[in-house]
Formats: sequence, structure tokens, C-alpha cells
Amino acid sequence: MTPGLTPRPRKAGEPAVFRALAAQAGILDHYVDNDRRRRTTSARTRHELLSAMGYDVSSESAARLALEALEREAGRGLAPVCVVAERAARTVDAGVQERLAAGARIEAEWLLEDGSRLETAGSVRWLRGRRTSILLGDAPPAGYHRLRLQLDGREWLEQTRIVVPSRAYTTHERFGRSRVFGFVANLYAIRSAADWGVGDFGDLRTLVEQCAAAGGDFVGLNPLHALRNRGSDISPYSPVSRLFRSPLYLEIARVPELRESPDTQAMLESADVRPALARLRQQDHVEYDAASRLKQRVLDRLYATFAASARTGDSPRSRAFSAWLERTGPAALDFATFLALEAHFAETRTGTGWPAWPAAYHDPRSSAVREFRGAHEYEIRKHAWMQFELDRQLGEVAERAAECGLRIGIYGDLALSSAWNGADAWAFPGVFVPGVSLGAPPDEYSAIGQDWALPPLHPRRLAEDGYRYWRLLIRSALAHAGALRIDHIMGLFRQFWIPSGRTGDEGAYVRYPAEDLLGIVALESRRARAVIIGEDLGTVPRGLPAVLARWGLLSSRVLYFERDAAGRFHASRRYSKRALVTVNTHDHAPLAGFWSGRDLELRSQLGTLPPRDHAQAAARRERDKAALLRRLRAEALLPRSGTPDLSAIATAMHRFLSRTPSPLLGIAVDDLTAETEPVNVPGVSPERHPSWTRRSRLELERIPADPHAASIIGAVRDRSRKAPAGRARTRGGRPDSGR
Repeated sequence: MTPGLTPRPRKAGEPAVFRALAAQAGILDHYVDNDRRRRTTSARTRHELLSAMGYDVSSESAARLALEALEREAGRGLAPVCVVAERAARTVDAGVQERLAAGARIEAEWLLEDGSRLETAGSVRWLRGRRTSILLGDAPPAGYHRLRLQLDGREWLEQTRIVVPSRAYTTHERFGRSRVFGFVANLYAIRSAADWGVGDFGDLRTLVEQCAAAGGDFVGLNPLHALRNRGSDISPYSPVSRLFRSPLYLEIARVPELRESPDTQAMLESADVRPALARLRQQDHVEYDAASRLKQRVLDRLYATFAASARTGDSPRSRAFSAWLERTGPAALDFATFLALEAHFAETRTGTGWPAWPAAYHDPRSSAVREFRGAHEYEIRKHAWMQFELDRQLGEVAERAAECGLRIGIYGDLALSSAWNGADAWAFPGVFVPGVSLGAPPDEYSAIGQDWALPPLHPRRLAEDGYRYWRLLIRSALAHAGALRIDHIMGLFRQFWIPSGRTGDEGAYVRYPAEDLLGIVALESRRARAVIIGEDLGTVPRGLPAVLARWGLLSSRVLYFERDAAGRFHASRRYSKRALVTVNTHDHAPLAGFWSGRDLELRSQLGTLPPRDHAQAAARRERDKAALLRRLRAEALLPRSGTPDLSAIATAMHRFLSRTPSPLLGIAVDDLTAETEPVNVPGVSPERHPSWTRRSRLELERIPADPHAASIIGAVRDRSRKAPAGRARTRGGRPDSGR
């Protein structure tokens, strides 16, 4: 949309050009909801979404011009980017204006990802309708390349050509035909004897060693994305950036500069720090702001030590930092600049996030930002250094997992999007769509749908930029990971967009270039030798499971929902052979809370389950529990009579999942510690419920000896068909250094 123009909603009889433009832009004209009802996209929604995408729909003639421009783009000589399978990399599709005679002279040059060049010739393969297919003599292997074509001596045409494998890295390639299990944790919720009021990479190392001792093969985590760690900006699924991580997860005791800083060591033992640490450790909820401030005080001192050492001479540590900056390219310094700018404007009370800054700072390449970088180099490099240290520490934990024999190691999680006022939207202008929120259509949980307050990626501009953001995102998410869960994998196919100021029942689905996005996922998966899991729960588009299977991605299967239309739970043998299976997820009640009905009580207290519906929901829960007990008894996992206690039920459930043919079984640490409170109540604001803050009731060090946890682990121990690692070898234990 041309800035300043406001679209006028159309009533019935809307000119066909608006529908045609919407179709070309990927806006679906209808969808089928959970109740199998057809919901049609309104003209008003169509216009508002087109406007947000940048199309001028202020009049019929303006819309026609926009449509013609899109059609011209579709027919041009070479698209700006093409994602193509290795087997088809030699075939190039050219537009109508490049229609060539059969004997046309075609020269081609590949500018390869590694900087080398490959020259070859081409020939016309076929002419069909308004397109020309060209067959090249040679093509490079999988990777990110640049193709230049010269047709009959005319000027060169260029295209970013991403050559991808046919499948992602598979479980069979990773660990053969074994079926494995591991722990799944919300790292921030972990409680330990030496924590800072929030779980960190030291706790992750301990969890890795406990998993190895149990015979497991992976530790799954919540997204570790960068957060503001204050106020309501604490959800791991609404980060300030998906490309970088939260410094709250740093283990201070293992930052190398601590050994070189007696002043910082003394500070950790001081009369103000030790009581603050003790208070944070005792809390039942993570106090993000307080924990972040305390940890940042220490990190400020440690960076000062690093900076002083770097100024006095070349050191292995400073060389490693420089090498890391070079590997990450401009992305790390852009992110660090964003954080420095946000802190700067917070002091002037301008507001949170880049839209509240003066306009001169909205463009990361502006002269104002360049001047700021020069004047605030110390602060910017400090933020980059923290990301460098996060990467180093996570890498060390991954190495420890390999030493302990975990065949997957760390299994990460990728959130659906990042905050509209965050670093990613600032650093990649035009790639995120303003004035629109991602969400979900109306369903049984919400009659008006859900608004997640997250901006969508612009499908066309993402492609025009050569999928640069997506490439960086997947590569970052796979760093040090043997597996990656992609939250809401349906978002690679279509996403539900809600115009600003509207509710979910006024939204519409927008189509995404799924094959391109999945191809890049497959390429990065193979480079990292990492398995990919798609979270495909909820309303799944027709054909999605088959597409995931074709690309070698695993699905998600949750015990709570694996039943037929009559409410009967599926037999263990009926589970998918290409899935991660779990009892629950972070959006559902932990097992103890589910069995006691605590989640229903909480929903009633919060008003998301009206009083008139509570009795009905409670009765349905009792039927579900009875059905689940029948299934467990049918498979001889519980006695035919008697009333089993929670520990017996939890053990039987995990033994049941261990029998499934699914290659991965995730055991929630929340179920090992028998938590009753959820970590998240979807659709409820932070003012009403403190989601993402609940800490474990049991310290991490006490889990192996806990009878309830030991019983669950014993039920799945033989799944991996390998001997437990025994007492995991440590590197002298976890240092406390005043923690």
C-alpha cells in the first residue's frame, strides 16, 4: 500500500480484481474450521491484509495496477530466487520474454557458495506455452549459489539458486533403527542447588548427565531465544529475536573471565549478592527482572575484564570472539546494536522497541545508526560478547552430551515468530508485515479465535531477499543441536493473519512457499546432521502429514489426544513410525495436574472455563481418565482391578509410549517431578496468570533418587537398547563460585 492511503472496505459485489489480487498475494478465500464449517474471507479482511502487505487497494484501478505488476514479476526472465532439488539443479525455468529458438546460444556461470566459479553452457530443453526450459551442462552440489545466464549474447540474467537435498537428515541416519528416549525440560523452570533463580546451562549439563545415566539419548528444551526478561516479555514463544539467545541461560561460574577477575569473585561473595542469590533460589516462580539484573551486573564486570585483556594484546579468547563475529556476519552486530539502542532510548523514556524510536533509527543502515555504532562500540561489543559466550557454553554442553553417549544430544525448539517491536523486525525491514498479528481461528477454546500478537513474515519479500532470514534462522536454531522441533509446522504452509484491531473470527489464512522453506530446512538439517520434528497438532491442512514424510520430518503425537471419534485411546502399535511421542506439551497440563483436574480448576478461576461448563468438563475428564485406564489395562500395564496411584499411572503411561513404534519418546521433566501447576495457560494475559514462571518443586540433584521419577525412567530404560551410562563422568563437577 502507498503510505497514507486507507483501503475502503467493499460490500457484496466487490470487483473481481480485488479477489484476483488477493489470490495472487496468497490470501485464501475460505477455510474449513474445526467444526468442518466453511468460513469465507470477508472483503474487509481481504482489503486490510492486502494493504498491510504493501499493495495499493485504495481504488479498483490501483488494485489492477498492483495485480498487473505481480503478473509481470511472475513472467520475468528469472525469478529472484529459486529453491531446487539437487536432481533438478541443471534445469532452469525462464519467463515469456526469454522465449528462445531451439538453437539459441546459452552461456552460464555459477558463483558458488564457497567463492569459486563454475562455467558451463546450456541448451533449450523445451518450449511450453509462455515458458522456456533451459538445460545446463553442469550444476553444483547442494548449497546457496548464484546463477548468471547470458542468452544469445544479451545482458546477463541473475538468480539466487538454492540447491537442496530431497530429504532432511533422518533418525535412521542418526541412530539406525533404534527407538530412543530422552528428557524434555523447560530450562528456565529447573531448580538446582546452585541456580540463580532460573535454570541455566549448568543445569542443562547436569540434566544431560542424568539422561545419560538413565540410558537416554536426548534432552529437549524450550526455545532459548533472546528475551527482554522483564515485565510481560518473558515468553519463550514471543522473543525479541529468534536468531540469538537469552543471556539469562549463561552459567556465570563457567565464563572464563571469572578466573581472571578477583574483584568479580569477591562481588559474588559480597553481603548484597549472596542474600540476593539465596532469595531468588527460594522463590517458587522465576523473577526474570531481578535475576536478569543480578546476572547482568556480573556480566558487565566480566566483559570489562575481557575488553581490558583484548586491548593489551592478542589472546586465544579475543581471537575466538573475532572468528565468531566473522562467522555470524552482520547479524550479531545488528542484534547487539538493537539492544544498545533500546537501552539508550529507555533512558530517554522514548518507549520499548524500535517503532517508538525516532524515525532516523528505524533503518539499521541509516547514517544515524552508523553514528550510534561508532559512539557506543563498547556497549555493542558487550552484547555481542554475551552471545559469543552463550554459543560457546551451549557448544560445551553439546560436547558433553556426545561424551556421555547421547546419540542425539540437545534437541532445540524454534518459536513461530518474534515480537513485532523486536530485533528481528528491525534488522530485516520489509520481511515482517506490520499491522497484522498471527493467531488461530475460532475453535472450542475460543469462540473469537486467538491473537498471538506476533508479526507474520511477508512471503513474497522473504523470497525476494533470497530467504536470507529463514536461512540464518534455521542455521542458528540447529547450532549445537542433534534435533530441532519447529513449533506450529503448519505455518510453513499457511498462517492465520488477523488485521490490527480485529478478532480471530475476522482473520484469514495466507499461503506460504512451503516447498522452498522445507527445502532450506532439509539443507541445513543435513549440514548439521540433525533430525527435524514438526509440531503438527491442531487443525492440520489436508496432505500435510504426507508432505512432512516426503521431506523426512517427524510428526508430533501427544498421548492426551491419540484417540478415535468415540474417545477410545489408540493402541500403542497404532502410533506413527515417524513421530516424537509425549504424554503432553508445554501448552497442556502436566500429568499430575491433568489427573487431579487442577487445570480445569485453574481455567475456572481465570474465567476461560465458565462455571456452567465446569461440571461438564470435569465429567468429560473422568470419562477420559477411565478410557485411558482401560487402554493401559488392555495392554497389561496396570492390574485389572484396584485403584492405581499417580506414580503407577505415570509409569504405565510411559511404558505404553515406550512400546510404540515411534522413534523418539520424550519424558517431561515436569512429569518426573510430578508437577500439578502448568507452565503456561494459553490465551490468558500475564496480569491474570504468571505463565512461563513456575519453577520445579524438586531440585534437579534430587530427581534420580526420587521414587516417582525412578519408576518412570525404569519403565522406558530398555527402549534405547543400550546400557545406561552409569555414573556420568564429570569434569570436576559444577563449580559454584558464590552461587
